[in-house]
Amino acid sequence: MANNLLRGKRGIIFGALDENSIAWKTALKVKEEGGSFTLTNAPIAMRMGKIKELASQCGAEIIPADATSEADLDALFKRSVEVLGGKLDFVLHSIGMSPNVRKDRPYGDLNYEWFMKTLDISGVSFHKVLQTAEKTDAMNEWGSILALTYIAAQRSYPDYSDMAQAKSVLESIARSYGHRFAKLKKVRVNTISQSPTKTTAGAGISGFDVFYDFANMMSPLGNATAEDCANYIVLMFSDYSRMVTMQNLMHDGGFSTTGITEELIERLKK
Repeated sequence: MANNLLRGKRGIIFGALDENSIAWKTALKVKEEGGSFTLTNAPIAMRMGKIKELASQCGAEIIPADATSEADLDALFKRSVEVLGGKLDFVLHSIGMSPNVRKDRPYGDLNYEWFMKTLDISGVSFHKVLQTAEKTDAMNEWGSILALTYIAAQRSYPDYSDMAQAKSVLESIARSYGHRFAKLKKVRVNTISQSPTKTTAGAGISGFDVFYDFANMMSPLGNATAEDCANYIVLMFSDYSRMVTMQNLMHDGGFSTTGITEELIERLKK
């Protein structure tokens, strides 16, 4: 049931690919809660996905932008303010891609040129988004900017490869820029560390199904779904989280603080 938590609020949602993506679920939930927004993704991702379908459902304008391009981001923020009729209250950065992972390069034989692309797309782009938001003076006071991350930023996981370093960079940027933006305009900046989620991107990681089941057994509440994450994002965009900033918020059903569970013990006994 909608509660109009975002009535009158405006923003940008990055990274909606298809109906399985967290950004897609978030767009629908934001619309339901009274918010308005523009949608954006890199042109290549837009060709692969269904963003036009989402835009039609939400009555949102699509503004193509490569999140690694300062010029594209500048145009995106300025156009979004114009289209939405005022400064922004929220931004979702839901972007991540590793050429090394996509092309099955082992961690001990990384292509370093691809590694730098991973860092730029999946980590440094968040700084570019924040910096552009500041330079264009696009944010209202008490706005909320979020990026999606994963616990591999703190722990070692097979096959997550150089994405782990990118997520570490992303979380560090949230802390550093979160301090700056709070002082400048009371804008809050946080990351959400989500459970393994059955998105198109997540399912492409080697061994994902096995790890998804493991995480589900290790989480007292079970894995958080994309819909659950969308609900949490709406909360973080709302005025009910005004004093939360510079945090890496675990949204994982308890996985991050669980040592072992009865379900896993029983599985290991077999």
